[in-house]
Amino acid sequence: MPLKDTAKQFLFNRLDDRSPQGVAKGIILFGILAVIISFGFIGYLPSLVSALQEGRTVFWVVLTLAYALLILLIVLKILRRLIGEDIDLSWQPGHDIWPIKMDPAQIDQILANLSVNARDAIHGVGKLIIETGRATFDEVYCADRPGFIPGDYVLLSVSDNGHGMDRETLENIFEPFFTNKEVGQGTGLGLATVYGIVKQNNRFINVYSELNHGTSFKIYLPRHRTVDVPARPENTETFEAHGHETVLVVEDEATILKVTRMMLERQGYTVLTAATPWEAIDVAQEHGKKIHLLMTDVVMPEMNGRGLAGKLLSLYPNLKCLFMSGYTEDVIAHHGVLDEGVNFIQKPFSKQELSVKVRKALDVDN
Repeated sequence: MPLKDTAKQFLFNRLDDRSPQGVAKGIILFGILAVIISFGFIGYLPSLVSALQEGRTVFWVVLTLAYALLILLIVLKILRRLIGEDIDLSWQPGHDIWPIKMDPAQIDQILANLSVNARDAIHGVGKLIIETGRATFDEVYCADRPGFIPGDYVLLSVSDNGHGMDRETLENIFEPFFTNKEVGQGTGLGLATVYGIVKQNNRFINVYSELNHGTSFKIYLPRHRTVDVPARPENTETFEAHGHETVLVVEDEATILKVTRMMLERQGYTVLTAATPWEAIDVAQEHGKKIHLLMTDVVMPEMNGRGLAGKLLSLYPNLKCLFMSGYTEDVIAHHGVLDEGVNFIQKPFSKQELSVKVRKALDVDN
């Protein structure tokens, strides 16, 4: 049972007092639960349940939650001042977020540095998106990624729709004193500081960026398990979503292309691969047989994923499409690269997520 449902049931069991005081207490408790879920404070639920079990007052719980909410609002206000009025800041907390163990001041430092970096990358009006979410990486995904450790993680994502970076810049952005800004406009220590904090806490960070398509930083923070939060049993049902169809995977990052092919082949699919859109067209023409699904990166230098899909649909009218990107879906939508409602999977993804998304894309209208 999801954590929020467990807490909800616990509150129902406690609210057997039909007196006016009991009814008032029930309204307050469920108001607290609504705030926790709405603002992405799901990690506070174990503390809430534990506090009530220990007999602490509703006032104590309200005070604790109010403090956390106040800190969040202060941080968001500071970030809005940092980036200026022309940039829209969107805070999008995920649901059922796990707790983490980390110095809050370091989280603030990360958010401030990445927000300033986004501000400098945006010329004029723009958008900055801060999101939280959950991610689970298995052994297959981590095998070819040094520093990646299998397990459950809380995702902190900071994305912008600025001018983006080329590959040469991406390879050096975490180097101390490296900057592509004009003299006097940057020290080159902002992203190096972020990287240092991440590695100091045994976390890892991914960066996705293309020129004129913005940048997305994704930081993965290990889930902190306590006695109040039992280990989540693995859901093995979704691993049964195998198939026999032919899938063409197009991805310009060699490691992701290799791992994706390995995952799909282990699930029974026939996999064709290409590193560029034009290579994908050649592969499709040479294949000569039916291709059931195109799985393509959205943002690529030569041609975007939607353009590639359009060309391949002339060869295979019934071709299904699954788009993937390291950018968040909101950033992709903001650039108008993809239409709303298309099949989309965000990188990095686990074997389980890939299995479900591929099967869903293939089974549409079947």
